[in-house]
Amino acid sequence: NGIEHLFFILVSNANQIENTLQDQDNLIFYWIKPNNFSFPVLYFVPVDCNLVVNENSEEMVRRRRDMHRITLLKDDRPIFRFNRAVDFYKHQSPRDNSTNESKSNYSRLSDVHIGITDSSVKDGKKYLVDGVYDYYHYQQDNIDDSGWGCAYRSLQTISSWFTKGGYVSKDVPTHKQIQETLVKIGDKKKSFVGSSNWIGAIEISLFLDDYYNLVCKIIRANTGPDIANHAREIKQHFLNNGTPIMMGGGVLAYTLLGIDWNEKTGDIEFLILDPHYIGPDNIKTIQKKGWIKWQKLSLFRKDSFYNLCLPQRPIMI
Repeated sequence: NGIEHLFFILVSNANQIENTLQDQDNLIFYWIKPNNFSFPVLYFVPVDCNLVVNENSEEMVRRRRDMHRITLLKDDRPIFRFNRAVDFYKHQSPRDNSTNESKSNYSRLSDVHIGITDSSVKDGKKYLVDGVYDYYHYQQDNIDDSGWGCAYRSLQTISSWFTKGGYVSKDVPTHKQIQETLVKIGDKKKSFVGSSNWIGAIEISLFLDDYYNLVCKIIRANTGPDIANHAREIKQHFLNNGTPIMMGGGVLAYTLLGIDWNEKTGDIEFLILDPHYIGPDNIKTIQKKGWIKWQKLSLFRKDSFYNLCLPQRPIMI
């Protein structure tokens, strides 16, 4: 059909371009897929720019800023950095050769909220995560963390947003790396490493600060229903930062991907990504069973306080 024919033409042209550039020994080139583009962009620079080592040099910053201008992209976020390079055919990073436990032999599900049933808020406005994330949940990567690892999984989902967005160069951390970091900074005792002890929003903010040099804001809600009183702060977070939010309270942790809020009536629902799911990464099952779902305020307990960890997006190019 027409779509298959168009795809064939695109792949053929991509092959021709790659073959031509491979003959140019003085060029480094790679494919970039901006989040709001339906197609990849081929980006190349002279070898003498030493792309990997001097990516923050004035010359490289200038080149990236020019690309943002040409492609009409905002110049406050990393788009044309090497760690955002993707294989045009495999849709994965060509440098992704990590063997740590946070990696798998299969591709994780990304952006699982796309296509779910809409919220029931009447005349509300949605404020959502802005960027690509992976869904981390219980028992992935051959780790039996049922009953204690929900906040770790939420942290991994948040980390994936930063890695996929090109904001950081380190991989998504493992449970062990998270625990070792918290011990290193003095937040936990040595016996914490290898344990099944919980972590919360405060520990996640401490980890992100040390491991990725990221700043976090903490919102404390005295009760579950009190979370609605912070709707405006949450709204501004998604507008200005767009990062996933970790929510911890009671004995559970969730990842907040957005809100649907009617400012006049106060009616609000929360787009909750639930890390407690156990099972295969099947998008239909996960969506149908409500592991990603618009949730009402009643999800949160009246007899427990909640801490929300809001990672701040670095301004960079």
